[in-house]
Amino acid sequence: MSSPEPVLAAGCVLWRPSPSGHGIEIALVHRPKWDDWSHPKGKRKRGEGAEACALREVREETGQRCELGARLPTVRYPVEGRPKEVDYWAARALGGTFVPGREIDRLLWLPPAAARTRLTRPRDRELLDDFLATAPPPSRRPRDAS
Repeated sequence: MSSPEPVLAAGCVLWRPSPSGHGIEIALVHRPKWDDWSHPKGKRKRGEGAEACALREVREETGQRCELGARLPTVRYPVEGRPKEVDYWAARALGGTFVPGREIDRLLWLPPAAARTRLTRPRDRELLDDFLATAPPPSRRPRDAS
Protein backbone atom coordinates (compact mmCIF):
# COMPACT_ATOMS: atom_id res chain seq x y z
CA MET A 1 0.00 0.00 0.00
CA SER A 2 1.48 3.35 -1.02
CA SER A 3 1.52 6.31 1.32
CA PRO A 4 -0.69 9.27 0.42
CA GLU A 5 0.80 12.11 -1.60
CA PRO A 6 1.91 14.97 0.65
CA VAL A 7 -0.04 18.21 0.77
CA LEU A 8 2.37 20.80 -0.65
CA ALA A 9 2.44 24.31 0.79
CA ALA A 10 4.76 27.29 1.09
CA GLY A 11 5.21 30.31 3.29
CA CYS A 12 7.58 32.87 4.73
CA VAL A 13 9.08 34.21 7.88
CA LEU A 14 8.12 37.77 6.96
CA TRP A 15 10.19 40.59 8.45
CA ARG A 16 10.69 44.33 8.21
CA PRO A 17 13.05 46.83 9.81
CA SER A 18 11.55 48.08 13.06
CA PRO A 19 9.91 51.51 12.76
CA SER A 20 12.01 52.51 15.79
CA GLY A 21 15.15 52.03 13.70
CA HIS A 22 16.45 49.32 16.04
CA GLY A 23 16.32 45.68 14.92
CA ILE A 24 13.52 44.00 13.03
CA GLU A 25 9.91 42.92 13.46
CA ILE A 26 8.37 39.60 12.47
CA ALA A 27 4.85 39.30 11.01
CA LEU A 28 2.53 36.76 12.62
CA VAL A 29 -0.97 35.91 11.44
CA HIS A 30 -3.91 34.72 13.54
CA ARG A 31 -6.13 31.98 12.11
CA PRO A 32 -9.52 32.05 13.86
CA LYS A 33 -10.43 28.53 12.69
CA TRP A 34 -7.52 27.12 14.74
CA ASP A 35 -7.15 30.08 17.15
CA ASP A 36 -3.41 30.03 16.54
CA TRP A 37 -0.57 32.40 15.64
CA SER A 38 1.74 31.35 12.83
CA HIS A 39 3.85 32.47 9.91
CA PRO A 40 1.94 33.21 6.68
CA LYS A 41 1.66 30.06 4.57
CA GLY A 42 -0.78 28.10 2.46
CA LYS A 43 -1.36 25.28 0.01
CA ARG A 44 0.10 25.35 -3.46
CA LYS A 45 -2.30 25.57 -6.38
CA ARG A 46 -2.08 23.05 -9.20
CA GLY A 47 1.02 23.80 -11.28
CA GLU A 48 2.19 26.54 -8.92
CA GLY A 49 5.82 26.56 -7.80
CA ALA A 50 6.76 26.87 -4.15
CA GLU A 51 8.25 30.37 -4.52
CA ALA A 52 5.18 31.71 -6.34
CA CYS A 53 2.95 30.14 -3.66
CA ALA A 54 4.96 31.73 -0.84
CA LEU A 55 4.70 35.18 -2.44
CA ARG A 56 0.95 34.74 -3.11
CA GLU A 57 0.17 33.48 0.39
CA VAL A 58 2.06 36.35 2.05
CA ARG A 59 0.12 38.83 -0.11
CA GLU A 60 -3.25 37.14 0.58
CA GLU A 61 -2.72 36.71 4.33
CA THR A 62 -0.87 39.92 5.23
CA GLY A 63 -1.50 42.34 2.36
CA GLN A 64 2.27 42.72 2.02
CA ARG A 65 4.33 42.51 -1.12
CA CYS A 66 7.64 40.88 -0.25
CA GLU A 67 11.05 39.92 -1.55
CA LEU A 68 12.18 36.35 -0.95
CA GLY A 69 15.53 35.93 0.74
CA ALA A 70 17.27 32.86 2.11
CA ARG A 71 15.63 29.45 1.85
CA LEU A 72 14.66 28.09 5.25
CA PRO A 73 14.10 24.43 6.23
CA THR A 74 11.10 22.57 4.86
CA VAL A 75 8.68 21.72 7.67
CA ARG A 76 6.93 18.34 7.59
CA TYR A 77 4.00 17.23 9.74
CA PRO A 78 0.80 15.18 9.44
CA VAL A 79 -2.59 16.81 8.85
CA GLU A 80 -5.68 14.61 9.13
CA GLY A 81 -3.67 11.50 8.32
CA ARG A 82 -1.80 12.99 5.34
CA PRO A 83 1.77 14.25 5.28
CA LYS A 84 2.18 17.98 4.72
CA GLU A 85 5.36 19.67 3.45
CA VAL A 86 5.75 23.43 3.77
CA ASP A 87 8.66 25.13 1.98
CA TYR A 88 9.72 28.37 3.70
CA TRP A 89 11.78 31.43 2.87
CA ALA A 90 12.90 34.49 4.75
CA ALA A 91 11.06 37.42 3.14
CA ARG A 92 11.45 41.16 3.56
CA ALA A 93 8.16 43.07 3.57
CA LEU A 94 8.00 45.76 0.88
CA GLY A 95 4.71 47.39 1.88
CA GLY A 96 1.00 46.83 1.65
CA THR A 97 -2.19 47.01 3.68
CA PHE A 98 -3.64 44.24 5.83
CA VAL A 99 -7.36 43.53 5.43
CA PRO A 100 -8.85 41.08 7.97
CA GLY A 101 -10.72 38.13 6.47
CA ARG A 102 -12.29 34.79 7.29
CA GLU A 103 -9.00 32.83 7.18
CA ILE A 104 -6.77 35.47 8.78
CA ASP A 105 -8.36 37.97 11.15
CA ARG A 106 -5.30 39.59 12.74
CA LEU A 107 -1.74 40.55 11.81
CA LEU A 108 0.91 41.44 14.38
CA TRP A 109 4.40 42.86 13.87
CA LEU A 110 6.57 41.90 16.85
CA PRO A 111 10.25 41.93 17.81
CA PRO A 112 11.72 38.43 17.38
CA ALA A 113 11.63 37.50 21.09
CA ALA A 114 7.97 38.52 21.43
CA ALA A 115 7.11 36.77 18.15
CA ARG A 116 8.73 33.57 19.41
CA THR A 117 6.61 33.72 22.58
CA ARG A 118 3.40 34.43 20.64
CA LEU A 119 3.81 31.59 18.09
CA THR A 120 1.49 28.72 18.97
CA ARG A 121 3.41 25.74 17.60
CA PRO A 122 6.94 24.60 18.49
CA ARG A 123 7.72 23.98 14.79
CA ASP A 124 7.01 27.67 14.05
CA ARG A 125 9.30 28.74 16.91
CA GLU A 126 12.02 26.46 15.52
CA LEU A 127 11.56 28.03 12.09
CA LEU A 128 11.96 31.51 13.60
CA ASP A 129 15.12 30.33 15.37
CA ASP A 130 16.46 29.00 12.03
CA PHE A 131 15.65 32.34 10.40
CA LEU A 132 17.46 34.29 13.11
CA ALA A 133 20.50 31.97 13.02
CA THR A 134 20.94 31.43 9.30
CA ALA A 135 19.22 34.27 7.46
CA PRO A 136 19.79 37.47 9.38
CA PRO A 137 18.53 40.53 7.54
CA PRO A 138 21.15 43.17 6.69
CA SER A 139 20.16 45.30 9.68
CA ARG A 140 21.19 42.47 12.05
CA ARG A 141 24.58 41.67 10.50
CA PRO A 142 27.60 42.83 12.50
CA ARG A 143 29.23 45.98 11.24
CA ASP A 144 32.47 45.61 9.30
CA ALA A 145 35.31 45.92 11.79
CA SER A 146 37.59 47.80 9.37
